[in-house]
Amino acid sequence: MIEIIKSNGNLEKECIENLKDRSDDVQQEVYRVVESVLRDVKKYGDAALTEYTQKFDGVSLTDFLVSEEEMDWAMNSVEKEFLEALNIAKDNIWFYHEKQKQRSWIVTKEDGVTLGQNVRALQNVGIYVPGGTAAYPSSVLMNAIPAKAAGVENIVMVTPPSKNGRVNPNILAAARIAGVDRIYKIGGAQAIAALAFGTQSIKRVDKIVGPGNIYVATAKRSVYGYVDIDMIAGPSEILIVADEKANAKFIAADLMSQAEHDVLSSAILVTNSMDLAQKVRKELNSQVRNLSRKDIIQSSIEDYGAIIVTEDIKSAIQIANDIAPEHLELMVEEPMRYLGDIKNAGSIFLGQYAPEPLGDYIAGPNHVLPTSGTARFFSPLSVDSFIKKSSFLYYTEEAFNKVGNTAIKLAEAEGLTAHANSIRVRLK
Repeated sequence: MIEIIKSNGNLEKECIENLKDRSDDVQQEVYRVVESVLRDVKKYGDAALTEYTQKFDGVSLTDFLVSEEEMDWAMNSVEKEFLEALNIAKDNIWFYHEKQKQRSWIVTKEDGVTLGQNVRALQNVGIYVPGGTAAYPSSVLMNAIPAKAAGVENIVMVTPPSKNGRVNPNILAAARIAGVDRIYKIGGAQAIAALAFGTQSIKRVDKIVGPGNIYVATAKRSVYGYVDIDMIAGPSEILIVADEKANAKFIAADLMSQAEHDVLSSAILVTNSMDLAQKVRKELNSQVRNLSRKDIIQSSIEDYGAIIVTEDIKSAIQIANDIAPEHLELMVEEPMRYLGDIKNAGSIFLGQYAPEPLGDYIAGPNHVLPTSGTARFFSPLSVDSFIKKSSFLYYTEEAFNKVGNTAIKLAEAEGLTAHANSIRVRLK
């Protein structure tokens, strides 16, 4: 049963510390396995991929590329209604992310100085998509569409094959609709290595995005620097700030929507109403009985769930800012009134009829979000995640002569005489 905590300044701090502690350091054995896989793929390429695919996925493959025939099979295998849902989600996600696009700029000042910035999309991006029971077509859309909107030239996807050597048809259908260019049937740390270093059949990429298990996450962390990555995702989180008029049935349903992801998921309600807290606890116990993942939900809520009762909504929002949750729901009257008070959150859901799962699938904002308190300094996956910027400058001779001695002064103060000389030889 979920615990109800009366806020006193200390108990909620213990709750926050408990959340931080659930993401323990990766075991050394995981690092050992991952580093061995990375070394082998870097050295042996496709041969290592074949070996590890046989070892970890139980299937022997010599050609990892998903063929057009397999793509056609997938499109014909899935339900028409599912394809329609994917296309609706695609349109909404594209609409939202297209608004994020930045443009290059240039300005020429009166003194003969020209300054500017070039905004360019990355050329090659790799998307990791889990397979098996953790196959989420929505994640394909959320990772690929921002890259497409940014103008990425080449989007490749890697995903583990099943025992029959095929890929989940829902995943393939989502990839085609999202505009993925090529798909390879490889998973785990070996897939991350192939994207980071390249092999005989797979070209290295500039950035790797997408969720995965502990081996995938550790591999992404290890190859950062060879390539860019999106973020290291932790267990899912939801925090709901609610007042006395909020609907307890809605709140309970939303808390469990995240608790079902994993036994390490966190589901927290912060409210100024003890009456609402008790109603929500009752609803949790009632609704969970009919859910397929009730054992996971109950374990998650018991270990990492809580209802915190505060004096007022202002105090509730302060707790939310301290936790910096992945998902934050404001189930209060006039939620827009409090939007400006939210300093740390991955994605914010306003009002009774904007539940978190709406954002997971069709609303448009990205569902790849910072976890484990990193919303204090990280942002959701976006078009910005797939671009890079270059600055440029041009000086006329006259403009250069006006500032040359100033630049020399700064260079000599740093003891960099060659820098100063580079300026001095041009001065007249």
